[in-house]
Amino acid sequence: MAFDQISLKGRALRLLAGREHSRAELQRKLSAHETEPGELAQALDELEAKGFINEQRVLESVLHRRSARLGASRVRQELQAKGLDPQAVAEAVAGLQGSEEARAREVWRKRFAAPPADAAERAKQMRFLLTRGFGAEVVRRVVRGVPLDDSEG
Repeated sequence: MAFDQISLKGRALRLLAGREHSRAELQRKLSAHETEPGELAQALDELEAKGFINEQRVLESVLHRRSARLGASRVRQELQAKGLDPQAVAEAVAGLQGSEEARAREVWRKRFAAPPADAAERAKQMRFLLTRGFGAEVVRRVVRGVPLDDSEG
């Protein structure tokens, strides 16, 4: 059977074999292959009923894969792009906030061996962390080398 003749359900299963996908992602990726209206929705309904599509697993998968290297705002962006429930995304991101500074320190430590020597280096290090979705105040504290202290703020 040629790849062109694979059913929508088969295509969805092939995608799901690689990693967890949300229903919205599968809808977006497979809509071009739908030959009859409603065919894709029916296939996705069947897969969801059998537990192949599970939004909670998608959420946990993204958190597990990405939270060590990215800040809460970037993780939120990725989860929203997958079309997940906004309430579930908000709860997951709120759980990341407590470890934001520690995660930012670890990302910074792996990339830069020493504190910035001058303003240009400081800006470079700050940009690096900001583009990974860490908050501005956390980035300032990490790059300045202010020790992690639970009694503050």
